[in-house]
Amino acid sequence: MAEAQARTEERVTRLEEAVTRLAEAQARTEERVAKVEVSLRELAQQVGKLSDTIGFGLEDIARVVLPGWLSRHEGIEVDELTRTFLKVDGEVVEINLYGVGVRDEEKVVILGEARSRIYEHDVKEFDGMAEKARKVIPHRVYKPLFSYWIHPAAQREAAGRGLTLIASYMR
Repeated sequence: MAEAQARTEERVTRLEEAVTRLAEAQARTEERVAKVEVSLRELAQQVGKLSDTIGFGLEDIARVVLPGWLSRHEGIEVDELTRTFLKVDGEVVEINLYGVGVRDEEKVVILGEARSRIYEHDVKEFDGMAEKARKVIPHRVYKPLFSYWIHPAAQREAAGRGLTLIASYMR
């Protein structure tokens, strides 16, 4: 009986040591996870900043390219495109590429947006925003979406909604 008791106590001691090692390993794991969480937050911030930089760069390209494109392809003469904010039904609607132009002596308001990639859902989202903005615009509206890349489904969706998709490489 004493031998059995000694063996049991030895097993309990080994189990206690194993539990202690596991607790220490768990503590080290928790420290590492905390460091990974901090790193992920910092990475997310950096990616967000990079995304903003790319987006604003694309908008700058669109501001230079679109007036000439609109003149050549649509007969719309517009001097410049700017970012503006319209108040519609108490809500502020941001327009990335806004300008007032003329086609055949008629005023045309450009309500555009630049996105690095355009998918079908982007077309639907933009059209909803543009239709909301139309409520406060008493003139004809032209709705271009400018991008580096356009998905074929986005082209089909845009055609059905009267939007124009323009890639950065289009002349």
